[in-house]
Amino acid sequence: MERRGMNLPTGPSALCFDKDEFMKEDFDVDHFVSDCRKRVQLEELRDDLELYYKLLKTAMVELINKDYADFVNLSTNLVGMDKALNQLSVPLGQLREEVLSLRSSVSEGIRAVDERMSKQEDIRNKKMCVLRLIQVIRSVEKIEKILNSQGSKETTTLEASSPLLTGQILERIATEFNQLQFHAVQSKGLPLLDQVRPRIAGITAMLQQSLEGLLLEGLQTSNVDIIRHCLRTYATIDKTRDAEALVGQVLVKPYVDEVIDERQVESHPSGLQLMYEKLLELVPHHCRLLREVTGGTASSERSTTVPGYDFLVNSVWPEIVRGLEEKLPSLFNPGDPDAFHQKYTVSMDFVRRFERQCGSQASVKRLRAHPAYFSFSNKWNLPVYFQIRFREVAGSLEAALTEGLEVAPAGSAYCLSASHRTWSSLRRCWSEEMFLPALAHRLWRLSLQVLARFSVFVHELSLRPISNESAKEIKKTLVAGGREPSVTPGGNEDQGSGTPEAKPAASISSTQLVYVVADVDRLQEQLPELLEIMRPKLEMLGFENFSSISAALEDSRGSLSACLPTLSSRIVQDLSDSCFSHLRGALEVPRLYRRTNKEVPTTASSYVDSALKPFHQLQSGHKDRLRPALLQQWLEDALSESTHRYCETVSDVLSSVKKMEESLKRLKQARRAAASTPAGPSPGMSDDDKIRLQLALDVEYLGEQIQKMGLQTSRIRSFAALAELVAAAQDQAATEQP
Repeated sequence: MERRGMNLPTGPSALCFDKDEFMKEDFDVDHFVSDCRKRVQLEELRDDLELYYKLLKTAMVELINKDYADFVNLSTNLVGMDKALNQLSVPLGQLREEVLSLRSSVSEGIRAVDERMSKQEDIRNKKMCVLRLIQVIRSVEKIEKILNSQGSKETTTLEASSPLLTGQILERIATEFNQLQFHAVQSKGLPLLDQVRPRIAGITAMLQQSLEGLLLEGLQTSNVDIIRHCLRTYATIDKTRDAEALVGQVLVKPYVDEVIDERQVESHPSGLQLMYEKLLELVPHHCRLLREVTGGTASSERSTTVPGYDFLVNSVWPEIVRGLEEKLPSLFNPGDPDAFHQKYTVSMDFVRRFERQCGSQASVKRLRAHPAYFSFSNKWNLPVYFQIRFREVAGSLEAALTEGLEVAPAGSAYCLSASHRTWSSLRRCWSEEMFLPALAHRLWRLSLQVLARFSVFVHELSLRPISNESAKEIKKTLVAGGREPSVTPGGNEDQGSGTPEAKPAASISSTQLVYVVADVDRLQEQLPELLEIMRPKLEMLGFENFSSISAALEDSRGSLSACLPTLSSRIVQDLSDSCFSHLRGALEVPRLYRRTNKEVPTTASSYVDSALKPFHQLQSGHKDRLRPALLQQWLEDALSESTHRYCETVSDVLSSVKKMEESLKRLKQARRAAASTPAGPSPGMSDDDKIRLQLALDVEYLGEQIQKMGLQTSRIRSFAALAELVAAAQDQAATEQP
């Protein structure tokens, strides 16, 4: 049933389907139901379909009522229709037979016409072949007549010993020869042409011989008119490449062979540069007339120039490349990378200067598309040069990373030799002594590899155990005693006899960790500087997408930054441990004052200064290497951790003192009760009060020293609790005094 043109009744807007779906040519029930189920349940779909079905029935009844008269008259109008159709069938059959007969006759006529036209086309083609052959014979005879009129031999067979022709005669012959070539190509394969071919070959030989002699004469005498006539004749017979090859052999090759001399190049430091300078002089000094005649210079008059020639591209350049490849093979040797870089740079500068002599962009494009240009470019084994440079950079970097924690050379902005070598490797990749434009992509990849390798190195350092700082003092003592300590893989040093075998240390000191963090920070700061070093070299290549370069460097920077939290955490932990190892001296305070009749304390204990010594060393020794914010954060975190542990230690000491004080007080009271002796006045400050006072002085002094380091005690976690702890202990002791 045709659905187009039918209008379905509009249903309620709440229906779960679109009525137009039923009118689509590709309507499918399964797909319709599946699509509706995504929106509503099957029960709701069934209700909507029943509702719309009722609307369709109502619309159909209205349509029948509207056209009721037509429905009623339909059967009446069809009465007698079968008889009328039978009456028409007979004449229609006759008409069909007549049409078929006429069609057959027309087809036979068309076929006959096609056959005659095909025969006429064949005759026309054969006639054209005959006319071409006639034209070939006429052209050959005309050329031979011109040659005979110039004093050639009486016979029509031309020999190579025939005299040279003048420029005007050659132009006449060339014009006729051009037509001869055209008709000969069109008549290829015909027997008669094979008979005339020896005569055509003789004419060709005479013409080429005369043209070569005339061109050489014009070049030797610097006669512009002769050169112009000769080149125009070459262009007429479509032999411009022969003229360019002749110039290359006669004019360019002797000059190139004379200039390119390997001994002269190697005997002078600037020998290669001087050789290229002489090769560039070939064009203005020896090819000036050719360039003027062919329009190769800006001063050439276009009305008198001969187009179609490019002697610089097709004559000069191939001979220069041939001379370099044959007479200077050491030029392309990549064995010595420094020499290779110097030769390649000078050679590419020569190529650029040669391109500027071409005179037009079209000529430059032809030069770059010339096979000799590709041959010259491919002779430079850049992959081998890069591999040598890669081994140099990677080897020196790996050697520095293997040494690991060696100090950087004097004057370096880095602390460790590995970091110094990493930055040096990055700069070397883009240095004038190593960078080559054709290797920019590989050098960029090498730069990323250097950064990735250093990131792995830093990560490995962050996993090493921290060695005891006192090991250095032990080593100094042993060396002073004439014995060299041996280094074990665990980083411990023992007294060995004889010469120990050197082994890499598997541990790292906190100072070296600080060096690592400082170097990572420094390298991250200098990565934008690397981009600025790269920018002019990449811009020279036409590269503009520096956002991708920045994003890649930012990724490398993020990889380095990911190691900093671990390193910082370990430095803070080591500082905290070193500090608390001295703060534990608070445990010795009771022993110093109990039953020793020691004077009342007025100064802080020495262990406080010892505990703060690592912080002073870090602050004074590394403040120029580290960011102030980072250094302050380390100090605050380490002091917070050690102060928290110190607070616990002091709390334990005060609790112990309190217990001891109460025990002694009960013991004294028991003794007085037994002796019936009343309690007398206190002879002075008790030992326990001295202990509390000493701890209070220590805590107060600790706070003062923290502030002298430029820190705030309010930012040191547990310090306030520590101060309150000792103050509360003193207050409590004062209230309990009799």
